[in-house]
Amino acid sequence: MTSNTAFIGRQPVLNRNQQLIGYELLFRPSGDAVDVGKHTELQADTDVLVNTLNNMGTSWLIGNKLAFINIGEAMLNSEFLELLPPRRIILDISPRIVPSNELLSRTRHLRSMGFGIALDDFSFESPAAAFLELANYVKLDIQNQDTTRFQMLAARLRSYPLIRIAERVETHAQFHLCKELGMDGFQGYYFAKPETLTAKVIHPTFSNTLELLNLLRLDADIRDIEQVLKRDVALSYKLLRYVNSAAAGLNTSISSFSHAVTVLGYQKLYRWLTLLLVTASDDNHAPPALQKTAVTRGRFMELLGITLGERHDVNDNLFIVGLFSLLDVLFDMPMDKIIEHLQLPAPITDALLHERGAMSHYLRLTRACEDGSLDGVPQLCDQLGLSSEQLNQAHISALAWVEELGL
Repeated sequence: MTSNTAFIGRQPVLNRNQQLIGYELLFRPSGDAVDVGKHTELQADTDVLVNTLNNMGTSWLIGNKLAFINIGEAMLNSEFLELLPPRRIILDISPRIVPSNELLSRTRHLRSMGFGIALDDFSFESPAAAFLELANYVKLDIQNQDTTRFQMLAARLRSYPLIRIAERVETHAQFHLCKELGMDGFQGYYFAKPETLTAKVIHPTFSNTLELLNLLRLDADIRDIEQVLKRDVALSYKLLRYVNSAAAGLNTSISSFSHAVTVLGYQKLYRWLTLLLVTASDDNHAPPALQKTAVTRGRFMELLGITLGERHDVNDNLFIVGLFSLLDVLFDMPMDKIIEHLQLPAPITDALLHERGAMSHYLRLTRACEDGSLDGVPQLCDQLGLSSEQLNQAHISALAWVEELGL
C-alpha cells in the first residue's frame, strides 16, 4: 500500500553574501510511490505534497525565510495553494510544464495574490519560457549545461527584472564563477564540503572557546573558567545571549556566568559553549549559512533522539556530533587534527572520525536530508524506526529553533 505522505528535505538558498534567504523544500514519497522530479530532486505528486504540508500545519514556514516549493502542473492548478500564506512562498515551476493560456492566467492570478514565481532549470528553449514575464526568480542549473552556455544564459537574463539563482552549485569553483557572472543567489551545498584543507593551527577566534570546553569537560574550578571568559568579553556576551534566547526555554534571565552555572550546571553549559565554537567567527571566516547548517544538524539529531526515546546524555551527545560534523570546513583543517584539541567521549569521536556507532546512523540521516535527491532517507528512517511524520516534525522544529537563536 502506498503511503500518502513524504519525507521533507531541504536545500538552502543564499544571497551573494552567503546569507540564508530561504529553503527549497524537497519531497520523497514515503511509500511505494514512483519518484518524479527534476534531475536528482524529487517532487512528490500533488496528493502526497498536499497531505504532507497539511500534516505539518504552518510549522514548515521558518522565521522570515522564504519557502521554495517545486510544483508541477497539477499542483499549480490545485485549490490548496489558496490556503497557503503567499508572501512567504515561492512556487518553483517545473521546466516540463507546457503553458496553456489557462495556466498562464492561473499563474498571473497566483502572483497577484502575493506568491513569488520561480522558473526552475530555466532555458529560453523550454516551453516554460512563456512564464518569464510573470517570474520573480529564475534558476539556472550549473550542472545541466557547459560553462559557455551558462554564461550566455546568465548574461541574457541580466536585462530582465528578476532575481537570478544558480542552482546545484556543488564546488567553490562553481560558486566563484557564478558570483563573477553577477548571479544574485545560490543554491547547493558547496560551502559545506571541505576542499583543500590548508590551516596548520587552530584559528585564534576559536582558541578561548576550545579552552573553555575542555575546562568544563574536566570539571575545572569555576574561577578558572571565569578567568578565560574575562579575557574574551565578546565570548561572554555571546554565551549569555544564547543562554537567554527563546531557544533555551528558561524561565529566568541569566545575568552572569556563575549564575548560568547555578541554573544550568556544567553539562548544559558545555552544550551552549559548543554553539560558540561553531559560531565564534565574526570575521567572515565562515559563511553564515554554514554556521546555521551546523547548528541545524545538531538540533535535528538531538530531536530525533528525543523522538526515539534515547537517554538524556545520548541526546546531548547527538547534538554535539551534529554540531561538530562541519568543524573541518569551519576550521579549514582535517577532522582528526581538530579532535586532538577536544576532550571528547569515544562515541562522539567514533561518529565524527569513522562514522561508527549508533550516532553515525543519525548523522547519515541528517546529511541525507540536505542532499537534493534525499538518497537513502527512507531506508535510514526504517533502520532507526522513524516515520516520515516524525522525521519531518523534528526537521522543521530544528530549523525553527535555529531561527530563535538569532544566528
